[in-house]
Amino acid sequence: MRSLSQKADYNRPSHGFPWKFTLLMVVGIFFMVTGAEAKTSRIKDIVDIEGVRDNVLVGYGLVVGLNGTGDTLKNSPFTEQSLTAMLERLGVNVRGQNLNTGNVAAVMVTATLPPFRNQGSTIDVNVSALGDADSLLGGTLLVTPLMAADGEVYAVAQGPVTVAGFAISGEAATVVQNIPTSGRVPGGAIVEREIGFKLEDLGNIRLSLKNPDFTTARRIARAINGFMATSVATAENDASVLLKKPRGYDGTIVDLITDVEQLPVQPDQPARVVIDERSGTIVIGADVKISPIAIAQGNLTINISETPQVSQPNPFAQQGETVVVPRSDVGVNSGEDVKLALLDSGVTLQELVTGLNKLGIGPRDMITILQAIKAAGALQAEIEVL
Repeated sequence: MRSLSQKADYNRPSHGFPWKFTLLMVVGIFFMVTGAEAKTSRIKDIVDIEGVRDNVLVGYGLVVGLNGTGDTLKNSPFTEQSLTAMLERLGVNVRGQNLNTGNVAAVMVTATLPPFRNQGSTIDVNVSALGDADSLLGGTLLVTPLMAADGEVYAVAQGPVTVAGFAISGEAATVVQNIPTSGRVPGGAIVEREIGFKLEDLGNIRLSLKNPDFTTARRIARAINGFMATSVATAENDASVLLKKPRGYDGTIVDLITDVEQLPVQPDQPARVVIDERSGTIVIGADVKISPIAIAQGNLTINISETPQVSQPNPFAQQGETVVVPRSDVGVNSGEDVKLALLDSGVTLQELVTGLNKLGIGPRDMITILQAIKAAGALQAEIEVL
């Protein structure tokens, strides 16, 4: 695979351009670097090259050599069928026999095939138990073909499984650390088929933004055009920038990508609040602002505690019995001590967080308040609920 992360050589003329253009490029880069803020990023870090992509692979296999922690064949018929078929291919006929081994586990094998990976190179694979195996520790993955979405085999995996967890059980206790039923085989798959994609055949290159934004797309196009001293990049929309090979450029497509991917660009992003109600996580963007608004938050809290007491008859009593007498303590907090907070116009992120913290508001209540502010039209941001 050819690397797309080589640094451009700015100290020499760029592939057929006159020296005066090279001087303009150097001066332009100097002003961009010195004038840009600290939050600038390289183009290579905020875009993807269309066509330069990973491909996912998946396969089904067996892990052997487990110390009695494999699948229970009675509960995992697919494991027994796979074991029988594998032994038959090796010349061992066990069909119809009662197999009772706990050292085999059926697994799903997944891998990611990077772009431009050559035939014969190796990639890492992940192994996950499919049946009721307790652990894959100490197991070895047998030959497993890995297929892509088109049904073709692109790699073959085999090797010892590395597991980061363990499970130890006794008669009265069990200790489990991490996930012992999943593991990894570093360099365990050999690439058998290459992806039929030639970068040199592309006349134009489309840069796909990882975080689509119109302002960022235009800044990328302007940075490239300023560097090349000609109009070769066009922002098509908020998610892609079309880059054409300049006339008189005697370098390859790889050279062109290498020249432009190091250019600094300041990404822009819309004001956004991301909320995960399941975990109570709130992420507020730096540009989030709110209009003048007053906030008060209070909850009606009812606490009920039961303290049952035992009532016994007096000593030497002629009759009576021991009974349990219920005792309930009910407390109500209607939030009379809640204060009203006033937030002025153009409140920043820091001021918003500080004001809500002064009210003693937790993450769960803060989610409700932010949604209420948005409903009131005072939150100048987009709320995204995960």
